[in-house]
Order: sequence, then structure tokens, then C-alpha cells
Amino acid sequence: MLTMPRVFLIHGWDGRPDNHWFPYLSLELKANGFEVNAPQMPNAGEPKVKEWLSFLKDYVGKPDNDTYFIGHSLGCITVARYLESLSGTPSAFGISPSKEVERKKEKSKVGGCVFVAGFSGRINVPEIKEFYELPFDAEKAKTHCDKFVMIFSDNDRYVPMEKSLEMARELGAKTILERGKGHFTAKDGVSALPVAFTALLRISED
Repeated sequence: MLTMPRVFLIHGWDGRPDNHWFPYLSLELKANGFEVNAPQMPNAGEPKVKEWLSFLKDYVGKPDNDTYFIGHSLGCITVARYLESLSGTPSAFGISPSKEVERKKEKSKVGGCVFVAGFSGRINVPEIKEFYELPFDAEKAKTHCDKFVMIFSDNDRYVPMEKSLEMARELGAKTILERGKGHFTAKDGVSALPVAFTALLRISED
């Protein structure tokens, strides 16, 4: 029996899976044969790296080539750190590798990631500083995904364009500039994001 490719939509700080452009994207993806998963991340208003990563690992289960991720803002570095954690090495977050990973040393690989307003370096937001201040090994993340797209805006008030480009360089991501989209939120007038949908489709068809 054929299985549907899975897409996980990971929201940002103080976010929800039903705001901004996530509902639009969910409908478009479902209409094109994807299984869409848009979880509510725990304690989104006061996020913690260990909690978010543990939740995501349990929620995703076993990743494979038909597993894709679309992240917004804090969701991007969360997904990147999740990929890093798949190497099975003990991390700075106290998340131990699974017994299966320790035993087999397998390199799970996902189909691809689309990041919107992503960052991995310092953005001077104290409330989420552990997400970007703790060590991050982009090379380990890339062993579990080799298709990244970074979408960013030239007037993002939270994530400077250079920080998105910095993360894109670390991951070898294709970059897409969207002018005047701010932080890609409903307040910025962004309730649909066709560029993210198209990027995911192209990754899945490569």
C-alpha cells in the first residue's frame, strides 16, 4: 500500500498551528496528496529547547525520505536542531540518543526542509536565547537532509535578513527573497504563502 508523504508544519515562538499562513498551506498540501501534521508546540509562550526537541522527536516518530518540514521563525532552528539530534550523539540539551540509534548508527534522512524567516545565530531576543546560543552543528544536521530552502523578507522586524542568510549558508540552502513580507505573520498581511508551497513541491519532486 502506498503511503502519503508527510509534512510537519512547525510554528514559532508564541505561535499556533492555526494562525498566519499555516491553514492555507495545510489545505494546499492536502489537496496535493500530502499528509499534513501541524502540532501545537509545548509552552509556546515560554519555549525551551529540550522540551521542544523531545516533543518533536516523539511526534515525528521515524523519519524517512518521505518526511518533510516547513518551519516558521523559531520553528526553523527547532527543526534544524532536531535534524542534528538524529546523529545520535549526546547533545547540550540533555536528550540522549535512542537505543536504536546507538545500536545501528543509522543515518536517517528526511526529504527536505523549507524555512521561513529562519535563523541560527544571535537575534537579540532574550526570551528564546537558548535556541541560538547553545552549540549547533550544521554539518550534522546536513547529514540528515540535503534539500533546504530559506525564505526571508527584506523588512523583517524580528529576524534581520542577514541572519536568515547566515543560516542558509550554514545549511547550504537555496534562498528566496520575498519583499515587504515582514515576519510573515497575519499582522504583516501574510495569510497565504504560495512561495513556501511551491518550494516544498519542488523539493518533493526532485
